[in-house]
Amino acid sequence: MGPTVYVINPNSSQTVTAEIDKAVAPLRSADGPDIVCLSLAEGPPGIQSQQDVDGVIVPMLRKAVELEDSAGAFVVACFSDPGLHALRELSRRRVFGIAECGVLTALTLGQRFGVIAILPTSVPRHLRYFGAMGVMDRFAADLPIGLGVAELSDEGRALDRMIKVGRTLKDSHGADVLVMGCAGMARFRTALEAAVGVPVVEPTQAAVAMAVGHVRLSQPAAH
Repeated sequence: MGPTVYVINPNSSQTVTAEIDKAVAPLRSADGPDIVCLSLAEGPPGIQSQQDVDGVIVPMLRKAVELEDSAGAFVVACFSDPGLHALRELSRRRVFGIAECGVLTALTLGQRFGVIAILPTSVPRHLRYFGAMGVMDRFAADLPIGLGVAELSDEGRALDRMIKVGRTLKDSHGADVLVMGCAGMARFRTALEAAVGVPVVEPTQAAVAMAVGHVRLSQPAAH
């Protein structure tokens, strides 16, 4: 049994965790590493405010400590990357945040990235983070669809809103690559990309791809 990539969804929604699990399924392979997706029982149903973000950090760190010995890497599967730097400080493993990885991946696919957020209150939080990352020169806009995490389960309405916002980001703000600003959006990536006509990055896939690559490249070569 080799090291495992643990994908921690810091909210308590099993539905979101199941969607994440499905989204990263293509990155699983017979020769590993295992990819295990889990949620935090102590987390809120959806992470939608700075208070939610700050509140999940301690339980997430506690969970990571429990998993440390069997981990090859950790992925923090929330677009605010809660506790990313604290976990990097605490763990001996590589730690990937989906917002950071999603944006960095987008920068390889286009010149100006646009972000589809869930709620208007998410946008200032994202902007603070992009500013800290130093990527604002490549930033087009961050626009909300006006639905909470739980409301993403209404697939028709959610996809319609995402397509509308995606087209606005492309046509009015010059975005030539889009990043989905919530882990709960994962199942819409292919349909959104086809409808809008620019590359769409699903951030959990981006982060897990990096984590899997890191773990595989860190393994001793087979002889």
